[in-house]
This record gives sequence, C-alpha cells and structure tokens, in this order.
Amino acid sequence: MINVCEMIKRVAPTKTTIMITGESGTGKELIARAVHRNGGRNDKPFVSLNCAALPDSLLESELFGHRKGAFTGALADRAGWFEVCGASGAVFLDEIGEMAKTLQAKLLRVLQERTFRKVGGVQDVSTDVRIIASTNRNLRSEVEEGRFREDLFYRLNVMNLD
Repeated sequence: MINVCEMIKRVAPTKTTIMITGESGTGKELIARAVHRNGGRNDKPFVSLNCAALPDSLLESELFGHRKGAFTGALADRAGWFEVCGASGAVFLDEIGEMAKTLQAKLLRVLQERTFRKVGGVQDVSTDVRIIASTNRNLRSEVEEGRFREDLFYRLNVMNLD
C-alpha cells in the first residue's frame, strides 16, 4: 500500500492515463478517487462508470451522449460524461475489460484524438478528460485471445497501479 500511495502522489498531478489492476473488492475505485483528489483536476467533475453493469448501448450513450431521435427513447439531446467532464474532469471506467469491442474503438478515438461523436451526431466534440480505468482481468491475455484491442490496451496502460 505504501508503494501504491507513492505512485498516486507521483501520477496524480500529471495528465497520464492510468490503469488500475487488482482483484474484485480491493479498492480500485478508491485509488481512482485518490488520484483525482490529489491531482490538479480535483475541482472538476469525477464520474465513475461500471462497464460491466451497463448494456453496451446505454454505456455508449452515458459516455458520449446522444442527439434527439438517435434511437427509440432519445427524446432530447443529452450530454455524455466525456462532454460533462470535458474541461479537465476525470472519467473512471471500472471493469474496462468487459467493454464491447465496438465501444473500445470509440474510446480509443477519445484517447488518441481527444474528440468523440455523440450517438446520432455528425460533429466531433473536443474533450480534455482524464481517463482512469480498472480491471480484475488480465488484459494482456484478453489481447492475445482477441477480446480486447491491443492499441487500446497500450493507450490505457500508460501507468499501471496494481
């Protein structure tokens, strides 16, 4: 734990994307919140989403937002968390290993280009959100077995806290 606390102190002030790994129930979200609280973005929004708990279509809308009429039930335009936190906030993606590959590709664009497109949208939206992800899976094995994108793995795993 002392090593983890030292890593938090070092990485919190940066904009580095972080991957937190560990067994279920070991406090990965607490680590993510500590990183946010100790960083320069602590006065900005922090949002935690459990990728395993939401269906893919709902997770996509939660992250990216949607335009009115984009799907049944989209009665109004809605900002997603990348837009809400876009001015230097943080999004914590818990259990990222459960994310569908189609959403992985969209998340990769956020990390590489710092832009995204709302569901049903035609314009790119800029973001400066910090992404902190966690998993209890061995993502290297998931990459080897074709269940997780290799390019996304390396973009997320810039700094690993285990």
